[in-house]
Amino acid sequence: MNLKETMNLHRCIWTCVLVCTLGYLSHPRLTFPQTAPVASESGTQHDGSHDFDFNIGTWKTHISRLQHPLTGSKTWVELNGTVVVRKVWDGRAQLEEVEADGALGHFEDLGLFLYNPRSHQWSLNFANVKDGTLSVPTIGEFKDGRGEFFDQESLSDRTILVRIVWFDVTPDSHRF
Repeated sequence: MNLKETMNLHRCIWTCVLVCTLGYLSHPRLTFPQTAPVASESGTQHDGSHDFDFNIGTWKTHISRLQHPLTGSKTWVELNGTVVVRKVWDGRAQLEEVEADGALGHFEDLGLFLYNPRSHQWSLNFANVKDGTLSVPTIGEFKDGRGEFFDQESLSDRTILVRIVWFDVTPDSHRF
């Protein structure tokens, strides 16, 4: 191999390394970034491990669900039932059981809420009795009495963004 061929080979190798490095660095991450922990006005981090304490206990629930999402349908299904929430792991997690009935039948759901002390965020995980699988975790936190949680899911072969909001939290009620 002569000097010109050797230099072309080195140039080709370095070009390949540069392109691969740029491609790797510009590749979008498939997971949601964790946001920085919430700092209070005093500069200390908010310990959100008790943000869901209001939810512990037995609640009556009224659920309104769009019967056929993403189809343009405006038909809502109403269900009434009971939610039982108990703390586990000394309050760093909660187990929620929902049973409700409506015109279209019986509904059961299981929720597992897990607190991450490093990110100061909650992971909301749901399972429906019909398929027995755990959902994609919905991640978020409370700020100023309002909890917002996000994830990305598939519904009817479409990718959707999901936002769950907890608000109007009082000792006797809350909205989800």
